[in-house]
This record gives sequence, structure tokens and C-alpha cells, in this order.
Amino acid sequence: MKPQKIPTSIPPSLYTFFWDVNPANVNPLEKPYFVINRLLDKGNVEAARWVLNNFSKDVIAETLRKIRDFSPWNGTFWARYLDVPIKEVRCLDPSYRTMRKQLWPY
Repeated sequence: MKPQKIPTSIPPSLYTFFWDVNPANVNPLEKPYFVINRLLDKGNVEAARWVLNNFSKDVIAETLRKIRDFSPWNGTFWARYLDVPIKEVRCLDPSYRTMRKQLWPY
């Protein structure tokens, strides 16, 4: 899928994944990491398709490398899908995972 120009708004069908902010005010062009993380980690198939259609593979991979808010399960999936080495995925960093387990041991 060839990325298009990054949109400046999120489709209303994806608003449900932005429960903690006003989704009408979220601009994917201004906050691409936040939007990519939220939709790939908390979204559904429609959300994943929207991200893959609107952001380049490089920007999505960069999000995996910079944002640690992905679940380990989703971080691993998207790293493999995008050919990002597991050691570069921020949410899978051993020190972060140890800290996360101390805060929430489930």
C-alpha cells in the first residue's frame, strides 16, 4: 500500500480509540507517533489499515523505536510485520519491561 499525504484529521469511525482526548482535535500530521501508537496498539483491523494507508513504513517503524506505550504483544507483532529488529523496539527493552512489571505485575 502506497502512503498518501498524511491527513489532518482522524475518521469518525476511529474516534472510539481516542477516549481520553477529543478526537476531533487530534491532528495526525502534528502528532503522528501518538496516532500511530494508539491505533496500532488499541485499534482494530480498520484502524491498522488506516495507519498503513496514511503513514509510510518508515514513520510507523520509527514510532515503534521511539514510543514505549505499545503492549509487548503488539510491539512484537508490528516489529515482525515491519522488519524492525526486536532489540530496537522500545516497548520490548528489558529495563522498561522490568519497570513495567514492578508497577503492574500482571
